[in-house]
Amino acid sequence: MKDKRTYTNLKEHGEDMSHENEAKITHEDRGPGDLTLMAEIHQKEIWEWKQKESEYIRTQNLLDGSKQLIADLSAELVKHNKIIKQLEQEIERLVAEKKK
Repeated sequence: MKDKRTYTNLKEHGEDMSHENEAKITHEDRGPGDLTLMAEIHQKEIWEWKQKESEYIRTQNLLDGSKQLIADLSAELVKHNKIIKQLEQEIERLVAEKKK
């Protein structure tokens, strides 16, 4: 009896005689209880959650930066209003002094 893996011709040495590469596993072949399928699904879910988390962090950083900018501008506005009031009082004093 001849062994399946023996070569009869010199040219056959480049051919795959084990037939290992003929079977292709696809998602349709795997059932819902297959661990590799479940692992792939969970990896995709983990990737989606990481994307959502990075979007949340980016939005939170933008919000914090905007809050800080608003606080700085508000402080500047209060400072400028105080200066304007002081200048108005100085103008009133000078006008009253000139009238005398």
